[in-house]
Amino acid sequence: MSNAKLQVLTPRNSQLIIIDHQPQMAFGVQSMDRQTMKNNVVGLAKAAKIFDVPTTITTVESDSFSGYTYPELLDVFPGKETLERTSMNSWDDQKVRDALAANGRKKIVVAGLWTEVCNTTFALSAMLEGDYEIYMVADASGGTTKEAHDYAMQRMIQAGVVPVTWQQVMLEWQRDWKNRETYDAVTGLAKEHSGAYGMGIDYAYTMVHKAAQRTATTHASIAPVHAPVIEH
Repeated sequence: MSNAKLQVLTPRNSQLIIIDHQPQMAFGVQSMDRQTMKNNVVGLAKAAKIFDVPTTITTVESDSFSGYTYPELLDVFPGKETLERTSMNSWDDQKVRDALAANGRKKIVVAGLWTEVCNTTFALSAMLEGDYEIYMVADASGGTTKEAHDYAMQRMIQAGVVPVTWQQVMLEWQRDWKNRETYDAVTGLAKEHSGAYGMGIDYAYTMVHKAAQRTATTHASIAPVHAPVIEH
């Protein structure tokens, strides 16, 4: 039996859509730490750029309510047009449907706000009407409560959406460390956005492989601190 969801994500079979990562939408997120969420979606966008994965950025009511997409996110794709909408469901906007169709890839990786509204309605509609496969990036999306996010994820999973995390997507695109053309960029991105994993890479490079520290500042060596001598 053929099951397209058994195919791993590759830079050639997938595309990314970023939905409503705007300040006013982020203010309402309570399902996870908002700074972590922002870090994750920017990391995901940078990964898409490394692998040349087609990316659509769509926004809702920017001027009247939601504000503009995070500058850090826009800086990943300088000059890229954001697709402005009035609808909560991105699928309802013809510009968005046309952009996705033009990319010619049926696997759509999704990161958006809010999980229970914009993500869910887009996912269900894109699967039903567009025959797309949806890969929902749970840690680069947020809901108004943890319950709102979790139950929306459950609803989508029951409908056939595949849950993923941003770092999982990045490493699935990389797949093999022998792919040297993206190796340095991916490890560099991990150092910047992957928390403990990135710290581990820095540690291995400097302490095991004796590479130079990843900093523009030269640090003087610090003499070891010895326990004080106690006279009896």
